[in-house]
Amino acid sequence: MVVHMRHTRAHTANRRSHHALKGARFVACKDCGAQHLMHRVCLQCGKYRGRLVIDVLKKKVKATKKAEARKDAKKEVAKVEAKEKKEKETKKK
Repeated sequence: MVVHMRHTRAHTANRRSHHALKGARFVACKDCGAQHLMHRVCLQCGKYRGRLVIDVLKKKVKATKKAEARKDAKKEVAKVEAKEKKEKETKKK
């Protein structure tokens, strides 16, 4: 048989007192001095515990190339749209 007892507000609140979220803990990188989460790779220099884990320069170069490609693609789309618009105007006349 199950005992049906009501939990008072105080007991419920006491149980939930440990449910609060804790703030993120940041530390300074030993190599570059940037702030990063504890036990995580520094996103500025790519090192963890003194070892290079991520090649940050390579990622930045790749990101800039991707951004440039997006810009070029947008320019080409704009050119094509302008060309189509001109063709529509010439057909109407």
